[in-house]
Amino acid sequence: MAAIRPFRALRYDEAVAGHLDALVAPPYDVIGPEQREALLQESPYNVVHLTLPDSEEEAAAHLADWRERGVLVEDPEPAYWWLAQEYEGPDGVRRRREGFVAALRVEPYENRVVLPHELTHAGPKEGRLRLLRATRTQLEPLFFLWDGAVDVDGLGEPDIQSGGDSLWRLDPEFGEALTEELQDAQLLIADGHHRYETTLASGEEWLLAVIVPTEQEGLTIFPTHRLAQSLDGVEGEPISPPGDVLPGPVLYRDGRYELLRGEGLDPEIVAALAPEGVTYTPHRDEAVATVDRGEAAAAFLLRPTRIEDVWEVARRGDVMPQKSTFFYPKLTSGLLMLPLDVGSTESSMSGGAGSAGAGAGN
Repeated sequence: MAAIRPFRALRYDEAVAGHLDALVAPPYDVIGPEQREALLQESPYNVVHLTLPDSEEEAAAHLADWRERGVLVEDPEPAYWWLAQEYEGPDGVRRRREGFVAALRVEPYENRVVLPHELTHAGPKEGRLRLLRATRTQLEPLFFLWDGAVDVDGLGEPDIQSGGDSLWRLDPEFGEALTEELQDAQLLIADGHHRYETTLASGEEWLLAVIVPTEQEGLTIFPTHRLAQSLDGVEGEPISPPGDVLPGPVLYRDGRYELLRGEGLDPEIVAALAPEGVTYTPHRDEAVATVDRGEAAAAFLLRPTRIEDVWEVARRGDVMPQKSTFFYPKLTSGLLMLPLDVGSTESSMSGGAGSAGAGAGN
């Protein structure tokens, strides 16, 4: 069963650290060198000093110093949090995605409580393991899907707000309902496979989770198109330029479109063709323009993977190629952190403050 707990969040005190917008950042794995440098300059307390430090020892030193000086403070009582993200997707449509934040007990994949759906590589896990051991803090949340629904009423003004993100501390009764509701649940890792496996390898028992119910309109998977530097013997069926809805995986090269045939989901079909020098973009016109500029030999234009297909793959114990799913937006780092010292997670919600109350249900 999935075990979740309220936790004593470690978070910025804006009276000491400055405005939250200058302190948060995207997840470490989507930040390039130029953006990292810009975020480091944004504030001496930006979370990137912790998530992408020059060394793990530097991150641990910053974390200890910030806690000592009150830049980061730990809540006195454990609580669950409700997260709402207002966003505009790559398709230009505005949406709202919601979920709750909890401490989640780590389970080996073979227990079939937490399910992966994508392949991982060893390199990123080694660096994250060193960072976790140095800081003893879950610095960034992981993104999980739960095949259920939650109703929340009477949220009022958020306790934390930055950009399109709003967070409310949930009351004890709501938290108890969540804990009970998740007891028989399976969770699917939407984003954060490397960090999940890092926590498994570290021997730590808990991680910071954003658990998103799938029964909501704001949860959308966008496609990640592939750009290839070279192809070997790949042939498709010539078609007219497709409209917004693709008829299948489409290869674009030399100004023409070709429909690809094969078994499986679009990312699996493309992976079987073994293109070389692959990079990724969520924007179809950008993929086509890159080929037209001669900066790539071809673009593989993919349809979005359906959520039910991701669940099906994961439940039968298989994994998909990397970048098979693009859950947009990414979770923001720096809003809440989870210290791994004794007492940061609790088995009950006693004493938690709250501004929301409702029942949880499938």
